[in-house]
Amino acid sequence: MSAPTGRRRAIAKALTALLPLAPYADMEKIRADAGAVHMKSLPPTIAVWLATIAHIRHVHTDYEKLLAEGYDRDSARFFVMEQTNIVLTRWRATRLLKDNDEE
Repeated sequence: MSAPTGRRRAIAKALTALLPLAPYADMEKIRADAGAVHMKSLPPTIAVWLATIAHIRHVHTDYEKLLAEGYDRDSARFFVMEQTNIVLTRWRATRLLKDNDEE
């Protein structure tokens, strides 16, 4: 039982370090996503980053709308990058999304 607890602790620590001012509701969703089974093989910091970007993209940008309008994923991601970085900046993130980030 200590392994999952250690991972949860590492995810919580990475989340707090990356997003010091993120709202609680957003942090809880990101924490849950970073702890998902498909993220288990990733280091906690990477899992938190990927979960953060996906959460912001789907909840705080026009990404879903762009997909519904027929844009492919890469184009939609490109068009919401600025919106994503605005949210990251508002949350005082220690990292921003760049053109060449692989997700």
